[in-house]
Order: sequence, then C-alpha cells, then structure tokens
Amino acid sequence: MRWIGLGLLILSSLVAAFVPIVRPDIQAAPERLTVQPLFSLPVLGEVYLTNTLVMLVVVDLVMLGAAWLVNRGLRREGLAAKGVGGILIFALNAMYGFTENVAGKWTKKVFPWFATLTMLILFANWIELIPGVDSIGILRQSAEGTPVQVLIPGVLATVTTAGGSGSFELFPFLRGPSTDINFTLGLALVAMTVTQIVGLRVRGFGYLKKFFNVSQIFKKPFLGVMDFLVGLLELVGEISKVISFTFRLFGSIFAGMVLVVLTGALVPVLGQSLMLIFEFAMGMIQALVFGMLTIIFMTQAMGEGHDEKTDEAPETPDGTKNALDPATMASQAERS
Repeated sequence: MRWIGLGLLILSSLVAAFVPIVRPDIQAAPERLTVQPLFSLPVLGEVYLTNTLVMLVVVDLVMLGAAWLVNRGLRREGLAAKGVGGILIFALNAMYGFTENVAGKWTKKVFPWFATLTMLILFANWIELIPGVDSIGILRQSAEGTPVQVLIPGVLATVTTAGGSGSFELFPFLRGPSTDINFTLGLALVAMTVTQIVGLRVRGFGYLKKFFNVSQIFKKPFLGVMDFLVGLLELVGEISKVISFTFRLFGSIFAGMVLVVLTGALVPVLGQSLMLIFEFAMGMIQALVFGMLTIIFMTQAMGEGHDEKTDEAPETPDGTKNALDPATMASQAERS
C-alpha cells in the first residue's frame, strides 16, 4: 500500500509540474449552473440551481445511505456491528452518551436534533475534500482569468502563454454546502427555532417571560422596567446566536476552501495534502461545536438538564463544579 501511495505522490508531482491548471473562481456566493432561475418565491426572489445546491443533494443521499447502514447493522448484529455501519453505530452511541451527560432527562428530546445536525454538517464539511470538488467545472470568460487555448469547444482546453482564445476562470460543478452562507443560515434558523419550540412545549407560555417579563412592572416599577429590559437583551441574545452559528461555520469552512485552493496552486502536492488533513480535522471540530451548542441551548431552554432543578451547577463528590454543566459548556464552546 505504501508503494501505491508513493507512486501516486510522484505521479501527482509530475502532473502538477508539467500540466498547468486554470485558476478556479473564488467568490463567497455560490456559482449558478443555470442561466434561467428554477422558480421564484414571493419574498426570497429568484432561485437558481447552484453548485452548492447540487452538492447538498449529494450530502442528503449520503446521509440516507448512512442511515440505511446503521439500520441494517442494528438489525443484523446489534451494537456489535462491523464495517462502516459499525463505525457509524459506535459514533452515534458515543454521541448519545455525551448528550446524556449534558442534557440529562431531556436526552431523548435533544439527541435526534444533535445527531442529525452534527452528522449533516460533518458530511457537508468532509465532502469538500473529495478530489474533483471545486476543481472540475466549466470555463467562463473573465478579464482576470487564465489565458486558455480552446482545443475542442465545450470539451477540452489547455493553458497557454501565447495569447490563446481568451482569459477564462473555472466555475466548479460541485462546491461544499458549508461554503454557502444560505446553508449555514438555514441550519442556524432550524437550530434556534427548534430551541424555542421545545422551550415552549416544556415550560409553556411561562417561557416567554424570559423575553417579555412584565410581571413586576406595576408592583415594583423600577425593578419591573429592569426585568423588561433584561428580557429584551435576552431576545437580542437569541438573535445573535443565529448570527454566531451562521458565520462561525461559514467563515471556517470557506476560509479552509480558499487555503486549499491557494496551497494547491503554490505547493501542489505536499502543501495541499497537509492542508487537506488540517481541513479534515477542522470540519469535524466545527460540526461538533455546532451540535454541542445546539444541545446546550435546547437544554437551557427546557430547564436544568439534570434531574435536580437548581440554579447552581451540580457538584462532584469533591465539591467542584461539574464540567458538563450546560452553562459552563456553552461558554467553553462559544470560545472555541
């Protein structure tokens, strides 16, 4: 196996040295694959088929395949399943244990959302690292592109330094969904909307006092006004969580994509390989952070995650605060 890896490394080095590449287009907005919009919505406007939307469909199919492997493994061998299904079952079992430590009695309500969001983001981040993503696409003329000599129109072109057929940029067919701010914003809205829904279902309309507390405004006007203002700050805080969710995931993965592309142009083989390893770890970290924060916010919305409802974090036998207290973990995850 190591000789195969060494051979591929040498071959890729030769290809990178003698076959120049067209510089890919790097932009925050996803590239449109269709000239005409697919349909129009009253508020959102025209919706086009983009490369991130195509890749999201691929990620969904991968998620369905993973669910099928888990179901087959559980039916045939239970928790002792082997292969890819066994790895997924082990990962989900570990995630359930982590959720149980954090959410306590709310585990069954929180875990499906935590597992789904984490696995979806994980697959969306890792699929960006597959060869061909961001590197295979169509050429479009651009004043800042690479000089290209078209050999077969629409099929084959090569980089040239002798004028050629014009300057072109590569618009990839596939691009990671996490590099599209629409995807990360959608995930953030889902996570925080579900958080408010479970809070209302568990605590009833009393949950709204967290944001609109007017119970003391006539009895103790000064304290009542202060409670009302604090509630408004809580509401602003909930909105800021959506913004934080959105830009943390988008910024990390989009910056990683740019680094991989630039490293591939400067140091094609070794440098890009190291960046891919780094982005592999970063994609996993960002998925776990998103999922952990979702657990913590949902647990806090429903109430204390442990069986005893106290305002203080639960203590361990030695008298220290439990590190798995939701408030403590929220602050730690926000700093990561």
